[in-house]
Amino acid sequence: MKAKLCLLQLVLSATVFAQETYKQPNIIFIMADDHAAHAIGAYGGRLAGLNPTPNIDRLASEGMLFKNVFCNNSICTPSRASIISGQYPQTNGVLDLDGSLETEKQYLPIELKRQGYQTAIIGKWHLVNEPANFDYYKVLPSQGKYFNPVFNEKGKGNWPQNTVKTEGHSSDVITNSVIEYLENRDKKKPFFVMHHFKAPHGMFEYAPRYSDYLRNTEIPEPASMYYQPGWGSEGSRGVNDSLRNYIGSSVSDRHQYQSYNSYFCGDSLQGLESAHIAYQRYLKDYLRCIKGIDDNLGRLFEFLKTEGLWENTIIIYTSDQGMMLGEHDLQDKRWMYEESMRMPFIMQWPKTIKPGSSIDLLINNTDFAPTLIEIAGSKTPDYMQGHSFINTIEGKPEKKWRTGLYYRYWMHIVHHYVPAHFGLRTKDYKLIFYYGKHYLPESEFGKHYWAKSYHGIANETPHSWELYDLRNDPQELHNRYHDPAYKEIISELKTELAKQREELRETDENYPEIQKIIEAHWND
Repeated sequence: MKAKLCLLQLVLSATVFAQETYKQPNIIFIMADDHAAHAIGAYGGRLAGLNPTPNIDRLASEGMLFKNVFCNNSICTPSRASIISGQYPQTNGVLDLDGSLETEKQYLPIELKRQGYQTAIIGKWHLVNEPANFDYYKVLPSQGKYFNPVFNEKGKGNWPQNTVKTEGHSSDVITNSVIEYLENRDKKKPFFVMHHFKAPHGMFEYAPRYSDYLRNTEIPEPASMYYQPGWGSEGSRGVNDSLRNYIGSSVSDRHQYQSYNSYFCGDSLQGLESAHIAYQRYLKDYLRCIKGIDDNLGRLFEFLKTEGLWENTIIIYTSDQGMMLGEHDLQDKRWMYEESMRMPFIMQWPKTIKPGSSIDLLINNTDFAPTLIEIAGSKTPDYMQGHSFINTIEGKPEKKWRTGLYYRYWMHIVHHYVPAHFGLRTKDYKLIFYYGKHYLPESEFGKHYWAKSYHGIANETPHSWELYDLRNDPQELHNRYHDPAYKEIISELKTELAKQREELRETDENYPEIQKIIEAHWND
């Protein structure tokens, strides 16, 4: 009898162990808006000494920090569409801020629901159409407001009239809503929650409690904001610097239409002083918004631990893209330069990820959905163009992984006077081509709000190439495209660039005017 009881106990113990071993993890996908990786302490850099993100840094120390994650189009709507669909812009149909992701292409929640997950998105959505494939949503209309934000909430009427009012700062309200959702979730199912902050998107409206944060601190400045004679090309500066006051909205008074000097200082300053004063104001307001995110995450993490959810919950922290924080005297995102296209990506998965891991695999935002789907227990759908990096997460090597990442920015001149361009980034090099033309014919401009708001959208800007040796020039201060020593490297990069454009269905066969420019300047 004793032997039978012992055997029964062993069987029961093994069954419980198996259930725990193969229980699907909960997933919380936290995404900020425009939070540059170099504004996170764990990534190092000139701002790390300010200790801006202690809770995010702790997440990195207890999990895995990805050093080479990039978006394929550094602007909110297209990046978010790639994250949800696992596809590049010409496949999912979202090229720029005027795009909208069709409901049937909201693939990530569809696939996770098939694996038994309850799904929710709370915070910024910015994909126009109703996020109908989530079991629950509470999302900001378009950009939303920093204070007392209005949300569209599932179950409160028909989209988009299903609005609810709230009070407080958006970072606090969104986190409160996430915690409330988790408290009332179906506890019999694993959950997938997308926790999307509005912050630190411009114009950097922080909660009043942070007004003294960094007040008496001098924020470190990038040298390239003041001096960079080897940077850029005719496509980013104009012939003989003739477009320096037109291309690329600035921190200093350089740009004739759009600068932080104008916004923060009322055009009262000039030259070096304008750059210094505007930068200090810009960064302090930006980092105050980030401080609000980090404090709210501390609150969320404490809730998860108190509720006993911490050990079986994957937590991811990322941003929809990076941000130019004064580098090259540029603001905003959009550019293919490192600070703009790089995305922070930190993942914690207790008992699976080795704490303090650091990964340099080349990943982009189309890879997020395939990875999450495989974590949930399924396989990457054939219709997705991204690739799962679950092997890396589990400490195994990836097979036949890509060696370069394709990038393209479509919104020629609109908003921040950034020329349209595309390119390829490998671990060691970056090749950029400025084709400098809007993809829409001028006859279609009139239907868009931006047609009369920005100067020269219909005009082509100069066509040129840039090459950066990232091993020796990580700050991209020296364009090596015309250096004979890099001739063979450039040829190899162009071959790979052309190959990826074909494979990813990202060619310009539907845009013949742009295709003419590419053909005319491919061998420049």
